[in-house]
Amino acid sequence: MTVRESTFFGFANPVDPRPEELQAWAYHPEAVPLDAMPSDWDLLISGDVLAPVLFELAMDRQCPARRFAQHCMYIYAADGVRQNATGQRKRRLKKYVERAEEVGDEPMQTWAYNCRVLMSRPELFDYADWIEGGLVRNPRRLGLYNRR
Repeated sequence: MTVRESTFFGFANPVDPRPEELQAWAYHPEAVPLDAMPSDWDLLISGDVLAPVLFELAMDRQCPARRFAQHCMYIYAADGVRQNATGQRKRRLKKYVERAEEVGDEPMQTWAYNCRVLMSRPELFDYADWIEGGLVRNPRRLGLYNRR
């Protein structure tokens, strides 16, 4: 299933975009470049409300903002693995991981694999990889042993 493209008319509130606004922007990211957004925009939007849209965008090979959506899904996953994450967040994350394993391409299967590694070994969390985009800029499957 691919997210449908739509016309982007701007964000009513960029700090709290509606799902349909985020989806429309993702197919026209030049309309509002990322460097024009708040510096922590990725952190602000990587929650439960926008996760379904972000996941679909990350799965869509044709989406111009796909790498950004994948980055947000890494943030979402890291938050979902925390010890104090809600059971609902953990269940949703598991469903996204399973779907990426079943129908995702290589980048999303790598995301799913890395999520499973982090779920089984949360001590392997690395801020630069999961929150600052390292696993999107330098795609790789994490080993089960920390390489520090």
